[in-house]
Amino acid sequence: MYNAKAYSAASSTSSLAPTTIARRDPTEHDIQIEILFCGICHSDLHQVRNEWSGLMPTVYPIVPGHEIVGRVTKVGSAVTRYKPGDLAAVGCMVDSDGACPECRAGLEQFCPNMTLTFNSPDKHLGGVTYGGNSDSIVVDERFVLRVPSNLDLAGTAPLLCAGITTYSPMRRWGVTKGKKVGVVGLGGLGHMGVKFAHAFGAHVVVFTTSPGKKEDALRLGADEVVVSRNADEMQKHAGSFDFILDAVAADHDINAYINLLRRDGNITLVGAPAMPLAVAAFGLLFGRRTLSGSLIGGIPETQKMLDFCGAHNITADVEVIPIQKVNEAYERLLKSDVKYRFSIDMASLKSE
Repeated sequence: MYNAKAYSAASSTSSLAPTTIARRDPTEHDIQIEILFCGICHSDLHQVRNEWSGLMPTVYPIVPGHEIVGRVTKVGSAVTRYKPGDLAAVGCMVDSDGACPECRAGLEQFCPNMTLTFNSPDKHLGGVTYGGNSDSIVVDERFVLRVPSNLDLAGTAPLLCAGITTYSPMRRWGVTKGKKVGVVGLGGLGHMGVKFAHAFGAHVVVFTTSPGKKEDALRLGADEVVVSRNADEMQKHAGSFDFILDAVAADHDINAYINLLRRDGNITLVGAPAMPLAVAAFGLLFGRRTLSGSLIGGIPETQKMLDFCGAHNITADVEVIPIQKVNEAYERLLKSDVKYRFSIDMASLKSE
C-alpha cells in the first residue's frame, strides 16, 4: 500500500480539497498508472453532491473522476500487454466478475458485480474505490486501455466516458455512410456524437434550442442545424431519420423527435432526465420505430473506439484546467459554461 495525492469531498456540501489517499500496491495482474489528465463528467458532480442518492448513494470522502489518461509506471509479474512508459487509459469501470453472460459478451458495463472507478466497494482495501482526481491509480489489467500515440492526451480523457457513450449506440444501430443521423443537444455528449456520426460518413443534423450554436455545430461536422423550437424547421424533417442520438439531460418533448424517424428508425437516449419522459405510443406504432437507451460500452468496444479515434484523429474539445480550479469548473458545468468538456491537467496536483 502507498499514499497518493488526491482531491476529495467530505460531504455533499463540501468543496473538493487536497487530501492523501491509500492505493494498493500492484498485484500480479495490476497496472499502476501516473494520471496525466482526468476529464470532468456531469456524473462526477451528481455523485459528489449525492444527487443520485436513490440509485447509488455517495460514500464520503469521495474522489471523483472516471475519464483517466496516463502513463504506466509499474506492472504486475503476470502482465504481458503493458510495460512502464506506455500510454494507458481507464474509464468508468475497474473490475467485474468476468464470468457472467454480460462479461463473456464483452459487456462488462452490465455485469451485476461490476466495480465503478469511484464510489464502489473496494474489494482490495475496503471502503470504496477512489477515482481519477489523483496523481496515480492501480487497476486490473483487464480494465486498462491502450491510447493511440498520435492523440492529444487532454482531449483523449473525455473519450473514456463521453466518447464511448456516443460511439456505442451509433455502432449498434448501424450508423454508416448514406444514413441520416440526428444529434439532439450540443454539449459534452452531443459534440462527440456529431464528430463520430460525421466520421462514420452519415448526413448529420444537429438539433439545438440555441441558434447561436449553429456555427459551432457546422465546425464539428454537422451538415445541417435545426432550431428545435421552430415547428416549421422540425416538420421539414418528419419521417426522414435512420437514427437519432438524444443527449439532453433536461426535460423535453421526446415525441417531437420520435416523429422525425423513418420506418424502423431508432432514437437512443444517452442523456438522463431526472423525471420520466411522456411517450406517445402512436409515434412508435406507426412506423415500427424504437426508443432505446445505452450505457457507455464494454472494454473491447471502448478499445475499438479509441483505435477509431486514433485512425481519424478524433478527440473531445476541451478546456484544460489545473486541479485547483475544479470547484469553479463544477459551478460552470451547471451553467453549461464550457466547450465542451473540462480536462484536468493532473501535473498541477504536484504543487499541493
